[in-house]
Amino acid sequence: MKSDLVRMALILGLLSCVGPFAIDMYLPALPSIAESLGAPVEATQYTLMSYFVAFGVCQLFYGPASDMFGRKPPLYFGLVLFALASIGCAFAPSIEWLIALRFVQGVGAASVMSIPRAVIRDRYTGTEATRLMTTVMLVISISPMLAPLAGSALIGPFGWPSVFIAVALATVASMVLTGVGLPETLPPAERVPFKFSAMTGAFATLLRDPGYMGLTLIGGLGMSSFFAFLSTASFLYTGHYGLTPTQFSLAFALNALGFFTASQFAANLGERFGSVVVVRWAVAGFAASASLMCSVIAAGYDNFALLVGMLIVTNAFLGLVIPTSMVLSLEEHGPIAGTAAALGGALQMLLGAVAIVIVSQVFDGTPLPLVAAIAVCALLALGLSVLTLRGAAQVAVQS
Repeated sequence: MKSDLVRMALILGLLSCVGPFAIDMYLPALPSIAESLGAPVEATQYTLMSYFVAFGVCQLFYGPASDMFGRKPPLYFGLVLFALASIGCAFAPSIEWLIALRFVQGVGAASVMSIPRAVIRDRYTGTEATRLMTTVMLVISISPMLAPLAGSALIGPFGWPSVFIAVALATVASMVLTGVGLPETLPPAERVPFKFSAMTGAFATLLRDPGYMGLTLIGGLGMSSFFAFLSTASFLYTGHYGLTPTQFSLAFALNALGFFTASQFAANLGERFGSVVVVRWAVAGFAASASLMCSVIAAGYDNFALLVGMLIVTNAFLGLVIPTSMVLSLEEHGPIAGTAAALGGALQMLLGAVAIVIVSQVFDGTPLPLVAAIAVCALLALGLSVLTLRGAAQVAVQS
């Protein structure tokens, strides 16, 4: 890979880790937070939901803002807000305050979700963009491997508030990295002046594009299945299977292995067979593996090692679905890449928030509600892929 691609991947990947770190470091702390603040499991799960709602909705503002003012100013604003909210979370006196501050934290984190996608689209298209996106995913994949372990290491001696202090410090480091290493990829001549009608017109164009919407929702349903896992994993692994916080962190990292490994093949497969074909077959594999996992658990085979193994396989297919569908959804919308990335991210995060609400209502401490939710997401994604990709050319998108 070219040195420029590697440098951009590292910077964008580390920036994109800010939001996931606020989730992954935090997961081992959920049972401790529930006990410390005297909150029920459902209320504690709402701290995730509020974060995802803000994380999703506010991308609708960051995307157009990045098209109007350049990529870096909105990025700085979001990072500063995220750092301040993280400090607030560390001193939250009640579960209600924590839910509210997590919402503010999500408002800031939204900037590092949509803007890096637009930066990629500013510089690259086709398989080169897919290669960069998957390399960014490689860097992001470090988060679920290391962040829960780091969270567990902090929670033991310092308590759960230390997780948010650490996240705030990491955000400051990200701001320095942005200032030093990330160039402005949208020159003033190419920026879109603020016009409310232009912004709403861009959203209307995207919402009427069946290809964009279908690919966005396919990726969103894949993300929703993972968000369902996020909201229940710590309670399931520590409560039902009796793991310690450190053991949970290791198991969580193992679950990311399939996604991490498969995502690195997405660009090469897209170049050889075409991105459309990759999405089509990867979604089919996602649906088949998720349905099999649900059937096995429903039949009474409740075994921890078996569940982890099936999750690894299911996540491997997601490693092909998510980055490839992201790139394809933006391919035809270069002039409004920031807005397209923002709307896509918003819709995907909102789908994830809905998944968290539904799973939190039916979660009974066993794996069945979780695997059933993953299977539903996978089957819906399969149906959408049939409708969206019907008759699409089975060739790779060329840069």
